[in-house]
Amino acid sequence: MKITDILTFHCSDGTRNTIFVQVHTDEGLVGVGEPYTIGPDEGILALLESIKPWFVGQDPSRIEWLLRRARNSMRFPQGPVGWSALSGIDHALWDIAGKAAGLPVYMLLGGRFRDRVRVYHGVQGRSPEELAENGLALIEEGYTALKASPYGPEWRSLLWNEVLREAARRLEALRTAVGEDIDVGVDVHATLMEPVRAEQLTAALAPYRPMFVEEPVRPEHFPSFARLRERLQVPLATGENLYGLAQFVALIDAQGVDIIQPDLCSCGGILEAKKIAAVAEANYVTVAPHNPLGLLSTAVSVHLAASIPNFVILEYHGDHTKTKARFVDDPWNPVDGYMPLPTKPGLGMELDLDTIAESPPIAWDRGFPQHPDGSAGFI
Repeated sequence: MKITDILTFHCSDGTRNTIFVQVHTDEGLVGVGEPYTIGPDEGILALLESIKPWFVGQDPSRIEWLLRRARNSMRFPQGPVGWSALSGIDHALWDIAGKAAGLPVYMLLGGRFRDRVRVYHGVQGRSPEELAENGLALIEEGYTALKASPYGPEWRSLLWNEVLREAARRLEALRTAVGEDIDVGVDVHATLMEPVRAEQLTAALAPYRPMFVEEPVRPEHFPSFARLRERLQVPLATGENLYGLAQFVALIDAQGVDIIQPDLCSCGGILEAKKIAAVAEANYVTVAPHNPLGLLSTAVSVHLAASIPNFVILEYHGDHTKTKARFVDDPWNPVDGYMPLPTKPGLGMELDLDTIAESPPIAWDRGFPQHPDGSAGFI
């Protein structure tokens, strides 16, 4: 079997853009993948078009060799654009491998380690009361875990002590509404540079027993995570902004994390994530993949989660089922807070190309947050 073409598709659900990849073969098998939309999206699309000749004519079953050859041929270490583009190709190659074998991808990764994949749902609310109300509604849908921001919508305009008090009120309201047994993660979203402020914020949230505190400081500075982890009694999580095995090894070696969160659409794909999970397992670190995109991203993450022993929970956004379901042929939905394992060969999900063609990309950006003094903040 040989690769004959790599096609890209750029579309929008009306809120944000999505990129999909198809890898075609001369035996009629087609694999699908989803690179992360790093923004601007054109960087991903241009790179995929540029490296297409490296893959056309090659055997798609040589996944390790094809991806390593591509990375080596780029000469300098890849950034997020390179890793995201190759992640989408990786997904498609595994999809082809599963279809060729007549097996779900997780069966090629060591087989089914678990029977279903636990998910947590993001919950939002402008006020503590709205956050609590929305959280309770999700629990009534069957979810047993949630993740929330500690910040209200105007937090950057507040003095720091006000931010701390508001964060505690938000998590207290959510905890009171959903009860003591529901897992509640907190996502600081890498908005803080100073470890001391991250320590103050995490300490304010600790009485409400968060499942983890995600990205309390900037992810590129591993010593900050090590400092926090040594001083706090709250599990620390990070990884969505990291890519490639080497960065995760460095973080784990720094003793900076309890739960790693690789995104399979940007960390290098299924193969790289499997290696990352193995290193984490050897260091007694668990894995909770980052997964804020769409249903194909969810499918890829479910296959990894099904196959690794140190998986703990998967991010999931039910609103994506509503806005992005039309891009795939078989949207998956969790049952009682768990995603059932697919049984179809490959990833088990195909693209609806007609609908994608009818949903052109939009001009979008994530905005430019700033502090009251006009200085630039982190998104």
